[in-house]
Amino acid sequence: MFDYTLFYKTPLNVPDLGSQVWDIFVSAFNLSERVKAVHSAVMATHKVWIIHHEYQLSEADIPESSFRSLSEREDEFIIDFIAFLSTRCGPLSGQRLCIDVTGFMRPHLLFLIRLLKMRGVTRFDILYAEPGHYTSLDRTQFASELVSEVRQVASYEGFSNSVYDNDLLIVAAGYEDGLTAEVAEDKERARKALIFGLPSLQADMYQQNVLRSHQASDALGDVVHRVFAPASDPFVTATVLSELVAREEGKKPLTNLYLSPLSTKPQALGFALFYIRECEGRAASIIYPFSKTYSPDTSSRIGRIWKYEIDMDW
Repeated sequence: MFDYTLFYKTPLNVPDLGSQVWDIFVSAFNLSERVKAVHSAVMATHKVWIIHHEYQLSEADIPESSFRSLSEREDEFIIDFIAFLSTRCGPLSGQRLCIDVTGFMRPHLLFLIRLLKMRGVTRFDILYAEPGHYTSLDRTQFASELVSEVRQVASYEGFSNSVYDNDLLIVAAGYEDGLTAEVAEDKERARKALIFGLPSLQADMYQQNVLRSHQASDALGDVVHRVFAPASDPFVTATVLSELVAREEGKKPLTNLYLSPLSTKPQALGFALFYIRECEGRAASIIYPFSKTYSPDTSSRIGRIWKYEIDMDW
């Protein structure tokens, strides 16, 4: 086990962002107030917008000089982006880099963290702006209901064990019961564990989260563990994962470990940190239900803004 809570996180308000200075600031554009307000307030030598085609933005909405890629795969998209960023901003190593993950697609975020580590960029900051409110409460729809495939996220594949008698699937359960059901059905033989965001981003969101997850109960079957980690804390999430996997391994070695981060972006970041630190060289993978489209604006107002200081020199 590894205690990821040793890493630093800091709550900020929009006015505080003016005193945070970076060389490079990266953000994924969408129409939500919390994404645009943070981008406007941040001070950086270079500010770069990423455009995810899943948002299906109109040309009129897309900011000038944004990065776009024709690739629909997260690895090709991010590799193209890093090449674009290096051409525009110079070598990333040694520069103060900040990434606002609020508008990122989760698979792209996961691969970006992995690629930065592979390229030797191990220290950088991440921002996340909490929603003040989800516009449709517990009926908020982030991804389209049509899932094109459930597969491993690029660079989080691990190796596959041909023995399946003690497989474990750990899902960070979000609002979208359809996505949870898709993942559970894809790994129907695996025992299931759920991580809920508690404390949640806002007071009413935990209850909404649980109600939605209950809709996937038929696909989940008997859930062997229900554990909790703050929805806004990647470091506690990674530590909870580490403890849960260690307990299960202590009872009987796991044959295959499947991880699926379907909740908040900070929890997805926690899954990435745990995997990179503890899952190399084992039968473990991060799997995700891929959808073709995502809503470009699901929230109103801005809650807390979090800065996470990432240090992967472990």
